[in-house]
Amino acid sequence: MSMPYNEKVIEYFQNPKNVGEIEDPDGYAKEGSPACGDMVSLYLKVDEDTHEITDIKFMSYGCASNIATGSIITEMAKGKTIEEAKNITWKEAAEELGGLPDLKTHCSVLAVDALREAIRNYEERHGLGQEDRKTTEEVVEERLKHVMNPMKGLDVLKTNIINNIKVDDGHITVEVDLESDHQFASAIKEDIMEKLEPRWDVEEVKVIFVDE
Repeated sequence: MSMPYNEKVIEYFQNPKNVGEIEDPDGYAKEGSPACGDMVSLYLKVDEDTHEITDIKFMSYGCASNIATGSIITEMAKGKTIEEAKNITWKEAAEELGGLPDLKTHCSVLAVDALREAIRNYEERHGLGQEDRKTTEEVVEERLKHVMNPMKGLDVLKTNIINNIKVDDGHITVEVDLESDHQFASAIKEDIMEKLEPRWDVEEVKVIFVDE
């Protein structure tokens, strides 16, 4: 019986590079959810003058492809500027690994999404490229597309658990159609805060549940 993974994928799975967390990162992102099957958290350190990624680490929950692609993405991005790293594609990551099974393509997509979201997080913290785009309801909706609903494996907008979004002069209120004691309420709230608070013009984010 043939193995579903090639030798390079197995090597990166068994001996992943750049695993861990970075204390006080310049950029951070979490894509996916362990409740949905796969998750990648990614941390960046960036040189403020050159915008070069000087350090990058990841934490992964999931299959061999997930761990291997998280590892290869960090190697591909390290030493690049954030503009260069943005252009890394999931196809390039899969090719760098020598190919992935078709059913595991989403793992390379997840790792690339985490990298791009960590770069976006860095840019939003530093106001890079954001000065001409204020935070509106539309922008909030875009960010919420990256917040997973662990009950469904899709984002909170597609699963219709966001009742209302209000943006008023830097103050954001997001109403969630869950009880505050729901098993996933705190995780969803934390993810929403992480996606919105770093934006340059946001002063406060409130997440309200139906019983509050």
